[in-house]
Amino acid sequence: MKILAVAEQRDNSIKKVSMEVVRAASTLAKQTGGEAIALVIGSRIPDAAAELGGFGIQRVIAVQHPKLEKYSATAYARVIAEIAKNEHADAVLLSATALGKECSARVAVKLDAGLAADCTGLRIEDGDIIATRPMYAGKVLADVKIVSPLKVISLRPNVFTPGASDGSTPKIETAEITLTDADLSVMATEISQVTGKLDVAEADIIVTGGRGIKGPENFTMIEELASVIGGAVGASRAVVDAGWRPHAEQVGQTGKTVAPSLYIAVAVSGAIQHVAGMSSSKYIVAINKDKDAPIFQIADYGIIGDAFEVVPALTQELKKILGK
Repeated sequence: MKILAVAEQRDNSIKKVSMEVVRAASTLAKQTGGEAIALVIGSRIPDAAAELGGFGIQRVIAVQHPKLEKYSATAYARVIAEIAKNEHADAVLLSATALGKECSARVAVKLDAGLAADCTGLRIEDGDIIATRPMYAGKVLADVKIVSPLKVISLRPNVFTPGASDGSTPKIETAEITLTDADLSVMATEISQVTGKLDVAEADIIVTGGRGIKGPENFTMIEELASVIGGAVGASRAVVDAGWRPHAEQVGQTGKTVAPSLYIAVAVSGAIQHVAGMSSSKYIVAINKDKDAPIFQIADYGIIGDAFEVVPALTQELKKILGK
């Protein structure tokens, strides 16, 4: 079985989630006696692409084009589909990031392939890929098998552990794809990104504030707790809709789906739309003064108390423990 893993880059740096996709692809290839190949797209392919070899990849295909300096969903989909065809790939793996979600459906249409989106598990059974994915806002897990000859699968970030790199160096090949104006019909003209902050989609620790924080000025305690433990700041939909925090921090069904090692939900009620975006977290800690809040039903640890008393006290204790 030949697996094509799409490795994302931004500002000429390979994203962490790409290591997870590459490792998952190489694992599937080994189990079937096949081959895993990585694909990197952009106007300049970073030297860091060589790092992908340490996660089980022997070949990296680099597609460079001046018109790919800015992200284009239509152009990326065209490139991925063309490379998949040229390599006679059996499956295409992407991360279920904003880019991966946007491109995976387009690629599936171009390849007349079945799509399994936002998967949390993969295994080989009787020579076929069986993908596990949450359904009904995370209430059930479904095992699905794509029956089309070519399969497109997106993987939920932070679920597939890449492990440590073995330091191997892959063979990097260049490929040329001719792009037309039609291929570039959709293009990101500008990307605004807050610098110096962790992205909740890739963070291993997330501290999320809910509507019970009562106002944007009170998010300083969320930020301080996150800073002490090296985490990212998240927000519920109600908080984002109120304009207290940027949409980039929203966790949930209409925001980002996350799966960190530690998720701390502060004054978050636990509506099903929010739970759908974070229920795959390894450990969930809930802080809420309402003992009947739904968030406690999925929490591994719960603190029933006023967030304005609990969070500052917790932050101070962690500072002592961590020597900060």
